[in-house]
Amino acid sequence: MKVNIGNFLKNLYIQVIIGIILGILVGYFYPKIGVGLEPLGKGFINLIKMLITPIIFGTLVTGIVGINDLKKVGRLGIKSLLYFEIMTTIALIIGLIVVEIIQPGQGIHINSSELSVPISSNNSINGADFLLHIIPNTVFSGFVDGDILQVLLVSILFSVGLLKLKESGKIVLNIIDKITNVFYEMVRIVTYLAPIGAFGAMGFTIGNHGIESLQNLLTLILSVYSTCGVFILIGLGIVAKISGFNIIKFLLYIKDEIILVLATSSSEVALPKIMKKLEKLGCEKSVVGFVIPTGYSFNLDGTCIYLIIASMFIFQAYNINISLYEKLLIFAILLLTSKGAAAVVGGGFIVLSATLSTFSQIPPEALTLILGVDRILSEVRATTNLIGNSVGTVVIAKWENLLDKKRFKEELSK
Repeated sequence: MKVNIGNFLKNLYIQVIIGIILGILVGYFYPKIGVGLEPLGKGFINLIKMLITPIIFGTLVTGIVGINDLKKVGRLGIKSLLYFEIMTTIALIIGLIVVEIIQPGQGIHINSSELSVPISSNNSINGADFLLHIIPNTVFSGFVDGDILQVLLVSILFSVGLLKLKESGKIVLNIIDKITNVFYEMVRIVTYLAPIGAFGAMGFTIGNHGIESLQNLLTLILSVYSTCGVFILIGLGIVAKISGFNIIKFLLYIKDEIILVLATSSSEVALPKIMKKLEKLGCEKSVVGFVIPTGYSFNLDGTCIYLIIASMFIFQAYNINISLYEKLLIFAILLLTSKGAAAVVGGGFIVLSATLSTFSQIPPEALTLILGVDRILSEVRATTNLIGNSVGTVVIAKWENLLDKKRFKEELSK
């Protein structure tokens, strides 16, 4: 079989891999040049950062208003929300435990005196000052300064205001939804520069921190992949067992969709196919049509695992010891900001950047540490999102007695 080299090289994932390899080579053989490539990685990150606040605002507003709509659906909506929140919380807990045990960021020797913004020696957060800081001086201050906590507060208040307006509020909501979609398209455009960003970030990482930092990045990749594997086989496996089916058989049943997501790094590309497959499996069409699309906003298990591990990796790399309170704060922020992160390739990196921006101890260049391998990590988080939502659909269909058990058993046995 002939391979069309031109089409092969047009694949963004392949371009990113090439960028990573070239960055490693330049950083290793010409470290000074590698360090000089830092602006390429930082420039790409800045392009992403400029899109963070409007995307977080739009996603949260539509998501919070959507929760109210879900409640109107009744028992199905409430059960779905309950299931989603439990599973994403479990995913975050498992990720936090794994990253604390493996410590993938330990060993990267970063000279804090070389940073553009020195790391603060005061890592504690004063409760009163923290609460006052969340309140912006103006409605737009959080957007201008890139302060995600202030944007979260404005988003929540804005959503409550829309809900109070009821029908007239829907007009504003539709406008916000359309504007948010424009920003998602902007992210897609920026994503085409990912190979250049990965090249610069990897060249700088290897040139500045040495080839040994590759071991840390490989450990990070292993940590995320293994945690997702544990979550799927054990976490979702237990849920499947309680619901009366075998997780391995289920994974084999949706293997084609899993391969599709692995190839594209986006769980949404498989949405039409997985919906038809779950209907064929015996799930009531109304349940599939409700749970799967809703899950892509509220049940991002793989994204949650990636976010908590990547966040702690950067803290470890910069040798920043954060308190239990701050870890719980990160946990709480991720429960909110992770919603809707699967809407576009690279959404997880946007949320990660937004989350870390709330901590003054983290310098702007910190994200260059993982930029080079983000695309590799996006595959497993998208795949885990797909599997988590598919299992959730079956579980909720069974809860509602809307699962054809005979057909379900027959399909899984094929």
